[in-house]
Amino acid sequence: MDLFTYSLNAAIVIICAVFVRHSFTRARYFLQMLQQHGYKTHEYRHWLVDHFSSKVITTEHLVYNTVILSLLIFLSTRLTFVSGLVIIFVFTVFWFGTVKNYKPEKNKKPFVLTARAKRLTAILAVFVIGIYYALGSFIFSEQLIYYLDDVQEPIGRFLTADPYLLGFLLSLIDIAIPFLIFPAAWILKPVETSIQNGFKKQAREKIASMPHLKVVAITGSYGKTSTKFVIDAFLKERLSVCVTPGSFNTPMGICKVINNDLNANHQVLILEMGARYEGNIKELCDIAQPDISVVTNVGIAHLETFGSQENIAWEKATLARRLKPGGTLILNGDDPIVREMGTDRSDIERILTGESDQQIWAEDLKIDENGTAFDLKWRKDNVIDSTRVQTKLLGNHNVQNILLAAGVARIFDIRLKTIAVAASRLKPVEHRLELKKQGNLTVIDDAFNSNPVGAKNAVDILAEFNSGRRIIITPGMIELGEMEEQENKALGEHIAKSGIDLAILVGKKQTAPIQKGIEESESPQKPEVRIVSSLFEANDIITSDAQPGDVVLYENDLPDSYNER
Repeated sequence: MDLFTYSLNAAIVIICAVFVRHSFTRARYFLQMLQQHGYKTHEYRHWLVDHFSSKVITTEHLVYNTVILSLLIFLSTRLTFVSGLVIIFVFTVFWFGTVKNYKPEKNKKPFVLTARAKRLTAILAVFVIGIYYALGSFIFSEQLIYYLDDVQEPIGRFLTADPYLLGFLLSLIDIAIPFLIFPAAWILKPVETSIQNGFKKQAREKIASMPHLKVVAITGSYGKTSTKFVIDAFLKERLSVCVTPGSFNTPMGICKVINNDLNANHQVLILEMGARYEGNIKELCDIAQPDISVVTNVGIAHLETFGSQENIAWEKATLARRLKPGGTLILNGDDPIVREMGTDRSDIERILTGESDQQIWAEDLKIDENGTAFDLKWRKDNVIDSTRVQTKLLGNHNVQNILLAAGVARIFDIRLKTIAVAASRLKPVEHRLELKKQGNLTVIDDAFNSNPVGAKNAVDILAEFNSGRRIIITPGMIELGEMEEQENKALGEHIAKSGIDLAILVGKKQTAPIQKGIEESESPQKPEVRIVSSLFEANDIITSDAQPGDVVLYENDLPDSYNER
């Protein structure tokens, strides 16, 4: 086989290699997006719709196939095989030789190859490889070979395929990648359900084998994780405690802790129970029914999936309904919705925290750069006891978290003085109003999630600093349903009135309501506003422009699927 034939074959091999690389990179990227949406195909479908033209079927796909169609209609009789192959080769390498759109240099939440992800990857790989094999057999069949005088050997005839059909079918496979994830996920669903049921059964049996164990469950629209760690800090002064790490609040996260970390020596198991859909908390209580239930608040987080605040309240109240008879329900008495929970049960004890008319409350509160100080008081058997608490935690909501945790500690007969000592040693939960030093800058890291009350509280805390410029970096709030635009605009208005100096908004489309709220505010001292497309661009501004003494608040940090590119 001569050099000419080798060159033709090499060009076809390169076209195939470029598309294979591009398709498999896309497959990994879309699997990452499915993982970031909790493997829920309906949420993944909504993401595909929102990013259809930028990620799913891109301009490159459309123009590439338009070129092929134009060549076939207008030039196929005028172009030689070699000319057509060269044109397809150039466009393929130019448009699909790069994978930057699906392989960002930085990932805030990279793809994790868990056991579930491996199973899904294997199924998807079978689909894609099977399609390549089937189409390859068709593309390179003898009926579709262009016979050239220069191509005589079998190897040459085998690889010399119709370039137009080759490019079209390879691009079609590339386009199909994000859609193939759906059948792969559906095929695995019974397998995943069976595996999860096995883990749940194991967790239930383990708890049943430990009759001495007390289960403390916490839920709420926000503040769950912070309250959980405060409860842990107070109880471990006297007891052996097992607690779920981070934001483990799903069935599999809870089962993992129970099955792997809980042991016979533990006296208390503290579980955070999250919910995005109706029935989520019931599913968690079926695994571990609580002896003590704590409800922090009812807000509008996940309003998009629940539909109304009433539905959210009903879901959170599951902890009151599923509480064991004789158990204790500890409630944020400052939240009028939460305060009414459990009133229909005479077989449980209810403890309310917050105002002075409740059982546990705070007075003489002060917030500064050292944290928060207040008088912790509780009423027990008509006797009021009090102690001064100094904590590094920032904000009124953290005081409420401490009050709730004190209610749990009181059940286990832990004294106020012991609680105060434990509170003085508390460290902020990672990414939740975490006070840090970054060179000459002060950083308030409130990047984990965001809700209307928490976001405004964080802005108020930022406004209290006066060591330098006060800067907020935020992409706004999500999953608020129909109220999302309204609440983000209200956040913008609050930012404008707070007196902070610079607002860096991440995502032009996502933060448009915040920008509108700032612009329409009547505040005489509105902050400077800058718009960026990603957190990394925001950090570049801080690196280049920030001055010693500046205070930077990171309010919420959305996953990579929300980056605007």
